Amino acid sequence: MVHPVDAQSDTDQHRDGPDHEDSDIASAPSSRKNVDDFAPVYRVGAPPRLKLVNEFKIAVKETLFPDDPFRQFKDQPRSQKIRLGIEGMFPILEWGRTYSLTKFKGDLVAGLTIASLCIPQDIGYAKLANMDPQYGLYSSFLPPLVYAVMGSSRHIAIGPVAVVSILLGTLVRNEIDDIKSADYHRLMFTSTFFAGIFQALLGICRLGFLIDFLSHPSIIGFMGGAAITIALQQLKGLLGIKKFTTETDIVSVMKSVWGAVHHGWNWQTILIGVFFLIFLLTAKYIGKKYRRLFWVPAVAPLTSVILATLIVYLTRADKKGVQIVNHIKKGINPSSISELTFSGSLLPKALKIGFVAALIALTEGVAIGRTFAALNDYQLDGNKEMLAMGVMNIAGSLTSCYVTTGSFSRSAVNYNAGCHSAISNVVMSIVVLLTLLVITPLFKYTPNAILASIIIAAVISLIDIEAAILIWKTDKLDFLACMGAFFGVVFASVEYGLLIAVALSFGKILLQVTRPRTALLGRIPGTNIFRNIEQYPDASKIPGILIVRIDSAMYFSNANYIRERILRWVDDEGDKLQAKAQMKPQFLVVEMSPIIDIDTSGIHALEELHKVFQKRDLQLALANPGRSVIDKLFASKFVDTIGQEWIFLTVGEAVQTCSRRLKYDV
Repeated sequence: MVHPVDAQSDTDQHRDGPDHEDSDIASAPSSRKNVDDFAPVYRVGAPPRLKLVNEFKIAVKETLFPDDPFRQFKDQPRSQKIRLGIEGMFPILEWGRTYSLTKFKGDLVAGLTIASLCIPQDIGYAKLANMDPQYGLYSSFLPPLVYAVMGSSRHIAIGPVAVVSILLGTLVRNEIDDIKSADYHRLMFTSTFFAGIFQALLGICRLGFLIDFLSHPSIIGFMGGAAITIALQQLKGLLGIKKFTTETDIVSVMKSVWGAVHHGWNWQTILIGVFFLIFLLTAKYIGKKYRRLFWVPAVAPLTSVILATLIVYLTRADKKGVQIVNHIKKGINPSSISELTFSGSLLPKALKIGFVAALIALTEGVAIGRTFAALNDYQLDGNKEMLAMGVMNIAGSLTSCYVTTGSFSRSAVNYNAGCHSAISNVVMSIVVLLTLLVITPLFKYTPNAILASIIIAAVISLIDIEAAILIWKTDKLDFLACMGAFFGVVFASVEYGLLIAVALSFGKILLQVTRPRTALLGRIPGTNIFRNIEQYPDASKIPGILIVRIDSAMYFSNANYIRERILRWVDDEGDKLQAKAQMKPQFLVVEMSPIIDIDTSGIHALEELHKVFQKRDLQLALANPGRSVIDKLFASKFVDTIGQEWIFLTVGEAVQTCSRRLKYDV
């Protein structure tokens, strides 16, 4: 709050501009005048105090409900509130009222298109999770149906994705090496169940901001490293190697590959795999260059599977060492309720794996949803998305599915195919269901090499070199986080890469909090504006007055650093001025507008600065403290300690007052 102090005329206020201040400095007397003679127009006072309950309500609202999700319920009758609540839980009831045949035609084409893409991908992704092929198809049947009812994105395509598949496969296999054992399946489904629980809880408790702790550069590096790891794993199927390492790091994989070069590679397998990999990459290039031909890369994987299967069947290449899928179990998803385990040694393992998988799946899925929502100018509620994904993964864990989320490649095809709603997911699910009931026996002669080619072609897009270059140009610390996550995945493992990504993200936050930026301010010529002298070299320092800006809140974690940094500014500037036989600083003005909050440690640091400056005959002044800061300064009696007359509305007012009180006989 500000309080008027006197009724100075407009001409007097105008006269106190930069030129007048300079003349005042030149003619100032050697002794300090009474501060009341030069009081600012406004005095910063204590803001109106809020009741503790109101403060708590505001804090909770800003933390958990920044988007004010309940505003639509205001001034509504009870029946309307119930209807809005149900529609909020099941968005299909809201947009379903305006659904039309025209929209269905677009969704039908989009659904058929992404189904042709997802079927071969799902079979391959199941292998990444060390599961039988049918489990990938199971995971593209029920979860998309649940999401269509509860999800709010119109364009996201749900199903297994490469990164989550290999993450689950790696983490579960680290605990249970026998991938055919019942315990392996129990741990996989139980981990999926807990992943859904964690996702749903994050949505219900409005804790979606937690996934933001994985910074964008770390995600770029992690995804790129995972793509390299996944592609390297596919060399087993692409080269026809039978004995292959279970490790995922690049050194172990390359040793396994070159160790089998003389007796383990199969030239027929290589011929099939490389030919169709080139075909798939060419189709992808065509679709990217010519937007109207978006369907080419979408149907290319299924076309490749059909052609490769026919080639193997007609040539009996399976008799010559070409490895094939052999058998995909026919039928709809069986129940897996009996395979969930909530006791014994598997429980803590499932909790750990489920939590990690939940975060990665949410990070990818919500990011994809927001991307397409921004392209089409509609809002996506991240917390609703988390709830929807959580429920679909819980339902999936009960029906032999593993963790699913939004797939970027499928979502892009879905968008380009002209989808209008989540009904495209329903169409895709129906096609997958028909595949499970009728078509799966036809995949018997599908070579593993074509599945490897499909996966390699799909994950290449996860390597975003342009984004990495942009990160390097923009922020070197972000680039370090990006490369740390990338090399962690490639040279260690997926879980170590994820750990490095999280650690570096938190490390950057801690570094910025504990070592905030500070700046010396100077006046822009011809104005009363004060800016960083390093950013604006023409900005001039005010003789006898040191102006410092702290670009951070003042907390216990950085209070001592800020105190020491300000003292170093004073000492360094004092030494420079003494060497030039110029006036030493007599006033230190702290620009406090960037300081959004302060705790008791921060206030204690200001008190210590004030005591040190008193001994040095240096006056501390504060400019433009925010509501939260000034409220705490009054509550702690620091304002009484420093004197309310030394707290100003602007830096300009502070400089104006301090300039008139300079002692020139120093």
